[in-house]
Amino acid sequence: MHEIHEELDRSAEKAAPQVIAWRRHLHRHPELSNREVETARFVADHLRALGLDEVRTGIAGHGVVGVLRGGLPGPRTVALRADIDALPVRDLCGADFASEVVDAAYPGGPFPVSHACGHDCHTAMLMGAATVLAGARERLPGTVLFVFQPAEEGPPVTEEGGARAMVEAGAFAGPVPTMVFGMHVTPYPKGYVGYRVGNQYAASTLVRIVVTGKQVHGSTPWQGVDPMPAAGGIMTGIGQIYRQVSAFDPVTVTIGHVEDVGRFNIIGETVTLWGTVRCAVASDMAEVQRRLTTLAEHTAAAYNATAAVDYLQPVPPVHNSAEWVAAGLPTLRRVAGEERVVETGGTLGYDDVSEFIDRFGGLYVTLGVQDATLDAAGRPVPVPGGRGLVTNHNPHFYADDDTLVTGVRLHAQVAYAHLTGALTTSP
Repeated sequence: MHEIHEELDRSAEKAAPQVIAWRRHLHRHPELSNREVETARFVADHLRALGLDEVRTGIAGHGVVGVLRGGLPGPRTVALRADIDALPVRDLCGADFASEVVDAAYPGGPFPVSHACGHDCHTAMLMGAATVLAGARERLPGTVLFVFQPAEEGPPVTEEGGARAMVEAGAFAGPVPTMVFGMHVTPYPKGYVGYRVGNQYAASTLVRIVVTGKQVHGSTPWQGVDPMPAAGGIMTGIGQIYRQVSAFDPVTVTIGHVEDVGRFNIIGETVTLWGTVRCAVASDMAEVQRRLTTLAEHTAAAYNATAAVDYLQPVPPVHNSAEWVAAGLPTLRRVAGEERVVETGGTLGYDDVSEFIDRFGGLYVTLGVQDATLDAAGRPVPVPGGRGLVTNHNPHFYADDDTLVTGVRLHAQVAYAHLTGALTTSP
């Protein structure tokens, strides 16, 4: 048993330079959600070159699934997942492979595009794991699915996409996974693996609030209905919603984009607020939505305007059961080291990998990739002289290339442990 573990680790170390090169290529060429044409082609070409049993493409847009059937009989199938899309965010990471891509055709654009969330790392690490496991296929008792998922950040609101769409498109119809595993790079000490029993990530939904008034000349506001003050009142009121639900389970409502059809001398007909609702506990979502809808409708009415509220692209929380965490910890500790596997707090971030884990079971963890250490309270703090701590979705977000091999090893070792029955909650 130890021999195969060492073999997988050696293969991962051998693949590390190529993984770094893949990551840098992907970072230079990011693509937004539901537009991952070249990224999917790049991934699929590599999987085909490995001689996998199947390479399925065009799933729910640009999803790719590689199927590797091991050379030994076994009842289990492990799905390893990476998300492949980028964000409409400028790239200020400072690396010589920083993105200069601008997507002029994307709805609402033009947008600068970058991998400010680290999906380039996820994709490259899973490509590396495919290399490692394909090289050991004759010793694998079962099947591995390499799942490259598009549109994790959410497709344009007029389109379908993401994890749920992959499930509905039959990506897992055969063979059906008995475990799903994945990870997300994060501003945490390099090589540290974070886990949480319970909700690793929050429940989420996109919210659209359309405030409608009556268009009129900017010099005569009394002859129309200005939707802008109503929109401002709604945004101010949102800051009090957290006080209307239990303070022991965090929630947040964020308006990230305001869209106005007016002009400096025209009071427009509508103002649209785009935002997100996050709930640490999924059962709070319906109540937060009810209160937000009431706030928007009644605030708009106070200004003689109207408000229509829609909730789109719901994502359930990523939940790690105690059983799956207990099963996974020995493998996580063997890969990262006992002292580098730590329990972390909750977050109001979301990840639609929950659509997979809810259906098939499994585990989702975080991988630290920044110049940090943990203080006495276990919180990440910057290393003196390092690049600092920069959160995902920030234009300055960065990830350490040398840490990617840890992610490759995690994928490979978790897959082998599950296929052999060492990492499972089933008899």
